[in-house]
Amino acid sequence: MDAAHPEASAARAEGRLTGVGVGPGDPGLLTRRAMAVLAEADRVVAPTTSPDEVGRAEAVVRAALPELPIVRLPFDMSGGGDGEAARRASHDKAAAALRPWLDDGGHVAFVTLGDPNIYSTFPSLVAALGRLGWGGAVDTVPGITAFQELAARSATVLLDGTDSLALVTALDGTEHLAEALAEPGRAVVVYKGGRHVPAIAELLDRHGRLDGAVFGELLGLPGERVGPLTDAAATPASYLATVIVPPAPRP
Repeated sequence: MDAAHPEASAARAEGRLTGVGVGPGDPGLLTRRAMAVLAEADRVVAPTTSPDEVGRAEAVVRAALPELPIVRLPFDMSGGGDGEAARRASHDKAAAALRPWLDDGGHVAFVTLGDPNIYSTFPSLVAALGRLGWGGAVDTVPGITAFQELAARSATVLLDGTDSLALVTALDGTEHLAEALAEPGRAVVVYKGGRHVPAIAELLDRHGRLDGAVFGELLGLPGERVGPLTDAAATPASYLATVIVPPAPRP
């Protein structure tokens, strides 16, 4: 221990955990800051549903930094009901795996699709470390979001003037979307609604907001689709689907 600076030594002993956003899927959208942090970290970890599977965030990093060693951390990605207990247990198990590296004073970078502060596993992992009594430094590197990429790819202007934006999920249905549509001047972005795409399209049609709505799935990844929501409205899509509903035209 550094006798002259015991506080600094204690802080180093607790390590540092950085959540790194790697964007929606195209490695070209991995930022320079993200690449620098990943190159400098003592250990880079990536979430996966199985130790034998390359997770999507890992695939993005490997495409951009093929020589970078990456450790996989399995997570349960189910949600709701009993799935929530399984998710929490997997977060606790992942936190326990990280704890020794952090206790040794290491800098661990955890990669996540999109941005680590928007619908990400990262905050749950930090909370799980807190339940284990870890209190080291936590920071994040912002990532480009799927809705930003979809807006760019579809030439959709999200906001202008005094417009506002609502970001909602449709994991359990269209209730939150219906609430967001109450304000015509509000743009709406829908995440996690792939299996409800037909119901989303029907709701938008009833509100007069279907025209101009755009759909993106697996952006930058194999199986990618981008286009008007009307072209994808007939069938469900994958979990990694995004819908943008621009503000209603002003009279």
